Amino acid sequence: MGSVARGRTGEDASAKERILTAAEALFAEHGFDATPTSRIAEQAGVPKGLVHYYFKRKTDLLSALVERLPDEHVETSRVVVPGDLAESLRRLVSELDQRLGASQVLSHLLWREADTHHAVRDALQDRFKVLVRQVEAVILAAGVGGLAMTDVESAAGLLALAVSYRHSVARHAEDDQPEQMERELTFIARALTFRAAPAT
Repeated sequence: MGSVARGRTGEDASAKERILTAAEALFAEHGFDATPTSRIAEQAGVPKGLVHYYFKRKTDLLSALVERLPDEHVETSRVVVPGDLAESLRRLVSELDQRLGASQVLSHLLWREADTHHAVRDALQDRFKVLVRQVEAVILAAGVGGLAMTDVESAAGLLALAVSYRHSVARHAEDDQPEQMERELTFIARALTFRAAPAT
């Protein structure tokens, strides 16, 4: 009895995963509004009723897809080079870009659907706030002393906006490389270092 229940749970998880994979592909290709749940069920190879069993409303599929985005939390100790702010920020952006690499299509479709679906927009805004706090932590850990917290917050917000924009359009910028943010990273690092330097 227990093994049957365990097998059934595995089957349920597999069906749910197939539904989400199908929804991601179809939403990316046709858009959320133009994709009926019957098409998702067909592509996932499950009865239509099973889609509604797991996801009461079609918009619940979008909320579940947000959860499939890669974890954006990066341990500060993994990227910080003490005393080298530019390199620390470079490593942070590189780590975030690597994580995006596995979910470019998903990231793009969620940014696109955020315009009309509050749940998606709110979830992406929450992720943006996490990103800002991460950049702040890296700036502070890099050891540039004497910085006003308002400068740290402003720099973190600007870099987080730049990273978020790149990730939102990544699917349409296949030739974009992390090196293309080098000017922005260098500018922010130099500006913060200048602000931290004592007046002579």
